[in-house]
Amino acid sequence: MKKKTKDLLKAVAIGTATAATTYFLIGNVFYYIALTKNGLTSSLSQKIMGGSKPKDEYKKYLDGKLDEGKIWFDNAKKEKLVIRSSDNKKNLHADFLFPEKESEVYVLVIHGYTSSPRNMGVYAQKYNELGYNVIMPSLNGHADSEKDFVTMGWKDRLDVIDWINYITESAPDSKIIIHGVSMGAATTMMTTGEELPNNVKFAVADCGYTSVWDVFSNKLKSAANVPPFPLLYGASTVNKIYSGFSFKEASSVEQLKKSKIPTLFIHGDKDGLVPYDMLDIVYESAACEKDRITIEGAPHARNSCANPELYWSAVEKFIEKYI
Repeated sequence: MKKKTKDLLKAVAIGTATAATTYFLIGNVFYYIALTKNGLTSSLSQKIMGGSKPKDEYKKYLDGKLDEGKIWFDNAKKEKLVIRSSDNKKNLHADFLFPEKESEVYVLVIHGYTSSPRNMGVYAQKYNELGYNVIMPSLNGHADSEKDFVTMGWKDRLDVIDWINYITESAPDSKIIIHGVSMGAATTMMTTGEELPNNVKFAVADCGYTSVWDVFSNKLKSAANVPPFPLLYGASTVNKIYSGFSFKEASSVEQLKKSKIPTLFIHGDKDGLVPYDMLDIVYESAACEKDRITIEGAPHARNSCANPELYWSAVEKFIEKYI
């Protein structure tokens, strides 16, 4: 009897150890392909996490508009900015595009997942034409960032605050706009939930997600019909170990409940990456002054290209009201 009990306990211990090992192994695989600078460029990451490829002339047209912005960015007058993070653990990098005449208005243009400042050229161009200073940070794990790990907006929000402080220290009378797209919109929403100086006048959140957990869970289901357990749970645990937060903790919704920054929410109703119904959730969660617009027919992160008149007229209404 004692031998049977010992054998049973041994089997349970082996099974538990095997399950735990599998759990962390699977979590590490997802973490690598979704949240590391090297993993983002892998073919597996592109297949699972990448956005949809253009399938018709309309999407090709929209991507062409983004390409025009990249060309404008390449030829624009700009310089590289480097500042030290407030925790003194890393250098923060950004592209700074300055207007022809001095301006007290600064716009922080925040790029999305697997993107870069260069890919945000269409937004920088518009603000530059309005005569504003444009600062375009490289988020963790992207572009010029020195960090290898992607933090999906959660730790990036602290870096954005460092950029805000950089602006206010050099220009105390500055008026600041935060404009983010996709992961950049999540970063923007997460930032507005913190205590910010009065210099920050309003924010634009274009197709942002409710939380890191929600957007990954939706993507895994839509791309491969994969349930959250064990893959997403394991990855969240691994992320907690490496980056200090869980996917559910990184919530735009919870941050918006504390926000005092007027925010314009924008979403396309044909978004295949961040579900359109997330617009209702983030909008209703926001405790700040707010407005919202839907861009009909627009896929993910193409709202400004799909209907630039509606998009920028809504932004300019916020400019007239708050700047």
